[in-house]
Amino acid sequence: MNPASDPVLRINGLSVALPGGGDRAHAVADLSLDLRPGEILCVVGESGSGKSVTALSTMGLLPPRLRVTGGEILFEGENILRVSAIRMRQIRGQRISMIFQDPMTALNPLMTIGEQIEEVMAVHEGVPRAERRRRVVSILADVRLPDPERIAHAYPHELSGGQRQRGMIAMALVLEPAILIADEPTTALDVTTQAQILKLIKELQAEHGTGVLFITHDFGIVAEIADRVAVMQKGRLVEFGEADDVLNRPQHPYTRSLIAAVPTLTPKPRARESAAPPLLAVEGLDKSFSSGGGLFGRSARVVRAVREVGFTIRRGETLGIVGESGSGKSTVARCVVRLLEADTGRIVLDGTDLRSLAGDEMRRFRKRIQMIFQDPFASLNPRLKVGRLIAQGPVIHGVSLADALERAYRLLELVGLDRRAADRFPHEFSGGQRQRIGIARALALDPEVLIADEPVSSLDVSVQDQVLRLLADIRARLRLTMLFITHDLRVAAQVADSVAVMHQGRIVEHGRVEDIFGNPRHPYTRELMDAVPGKDWTIPAVGGNALVPSG
Repeated sequence: MNPASDPVLRINGLSVALPGGGDRAHAVADLSLDLRPGEILCVVGESGSGKSVTALSTMGLLPPRLRVTGGEILFEGENILRVSAIRMRQIRGQRISMIFQDPMTALNPLMTIGEQIEEVMAVHEGVPRAERRRRVVSILADVRLPDPERIAHAYPHELSGGQRQRGMIAMALVLEPAILIADEPTTALDVTTQAQILKLIKELQAEHGTGVLFITHDFGIVAEIADRVAVMQKGRLVEFGEADDVLNRPQHPYTRSLIAAVPTLTPKPRARESAAPPLLAVEGLDKSFSSGGGLFGRSARVVRAVREVGFTIRRGETLGIVGESGSGKSTVARCVVRLLEADTGRIVLDGTDLRSLAGDEMRRFRKRIQMIFQDPFASLNPRLKVGRLIAQGPVIHGVSLADALERAYRLLELVGLDRRAADRFPHEFSGGQRQRIGIARALALDPEVLIADEPVSSLDVSVQDQVLRLLADIRARLRLTMLFITHDLRVAAQVADSVAVMHQGRIVEHGRVEDIFGNPRHPYTRELMDAVPGKDWTIPAVGGNALVPSG
């Protein structure tokens, strides 16, 4: 990057109005920043900060309900807010390209990856078909996809998440744009795939001299790739500067609060409870799934999702299970609460094998082991008010509705919500508030064991910090035992007493969190640790959260 280069993109005083009746007038208010050729500028902030609206404004893709009310966006000196629709189509895709967060929804499911990349060239350059096909294979090889010829003929659903994201990057770069906008492109990816995508973007950006506007809420990613950083809060730019300055010497209270909320990879000191008896023991757990078969004589494909998994959790302890998507983490969690039936093995809760129970016996034990899900919105009945949702479990188990609702009010206060929340529906709350409701519902039956399946993976860093602190407080107060599923090693370091690392359905390493993180022995564990973005960044001691964001 050449700091003296004229900016390829300059945003001056951009304001984008929100529809009336919201909590603020503008999605983006008086925003000014610039992007230089060959640099990676990370735009950081929580949901609702205006990051994505800024990107969509630059692409000319704002939804009709939002409108630009002031300012200019200069691309190579041309105000793209004033150009015709035809000129904007020429710029979009050819000179400014975008990688979206979810490639599965951004890619056409009815066209192969090669056809979709070809279409970009056909629309913008009129390249002959033979040349288009040659360039498709070439760009797929450039983004490090194996067997580019095969990938070119594959449909999106036939590829993994990381492969689909690489296909999106290939499509965005095939015309060698001057600007690449990446909107949370690694949020849904495993840590190792995320590391590969970040490395790829850095390499391609350096090779082509592309200016990259990288939108994220993850300061680990910022530490990994950023040249400069812009921090946005509620539509306004609150801090802008070189990455080293913003990461290590943040000035604005909001930036300080975000950095203070980033979990460290250094485990917290923990008192050992070796004398506590095992409360939950899993022995020889196996679970397989079959797909296909049944028509035209085709044989079914069998996948062993969980293989001979075993562990124990002592009363009051938290075991973290870490690993990538497909490693079997969530399958283990669902087998433990018997949302899935294991093929073989034992699940022993306080001396009783849950797999031997049925009917009323299992229903009585189900009170003692409850689950917090990754997506609280999908797991909460949208037709019931929150009070009824929390009271539902106790009522099923014979508690009167009045008593169950009174307990729901107390639980709402325990998780940091007003008891008046009981009279509202789930859609009236933010993501962080819905997760608190999910925790209250899980606690309604006085469980001894909580199974938390990726409970903070979709939350902003400060909201994630609040939920993790809440879980730690509840665990200490109620002396709960927890099985905590996560792919985020920073989170695992902060919440777990011991860690089990899963790979291809097996536990490949298991031990105290400080031992696993301090001296990982298995190659896969070392691979996970090496892939954590910003692992070499020492998070500065900037004090506690300077504010408590809504949610």
